[in-house]
Amino acid sequence: MKFRRQRREEVGINLTPLIDVVFLLLIFFMVSTTFTRETQLNIDLPEAEGKLADPSPNQIEILIDEQGGYRVNGQGLVDNRARTLQAAIYKLSAGDTTLPMIITADAQAAHQYVVRAMDAAGQMGFVHLSITTRQPEGADSGD
Repeated sequence: MKFRRQRREEVGINLTPLIDVVFLLLIFFMVSTTFTRETQLNIDLPEAEGKLADPSPNQIEILIDEQGGYRVNGQGLVDNRARTLQAAIYKLSAGDTTLPMIITADAQAAHQYVVRAMDAAGQMGFVHLSITTRQPEGADSGD
């Protein structure tokens, strides 16, 4: 008796459903992603050369020393946290965010402390920020 051999189907993995699932996941994540808009802080950067500006009696000046300590209009703060800095600024400004603010930092102060001061002012709504500079040694005043 002759038996026919049964045909063996080739064993393989069908990748089509896997690719479909990956594309569906990709579409899901693209649709469900929220895009946040980063807030921007407008800063008036002064020129390095120029005339001295007349100090306004109602300005707020933040001084940053080499160790990252803050002074707001000459008054030292108990620590260098952003909340403490915001409280001192609010006390002096009485909520008036149109006052000009000047940030003066030591040349050796870490960038982190300057950014923290700018961020604290930006969160409170201050937009008139200036950073003080000094003329380089040997540069003539132009007068």
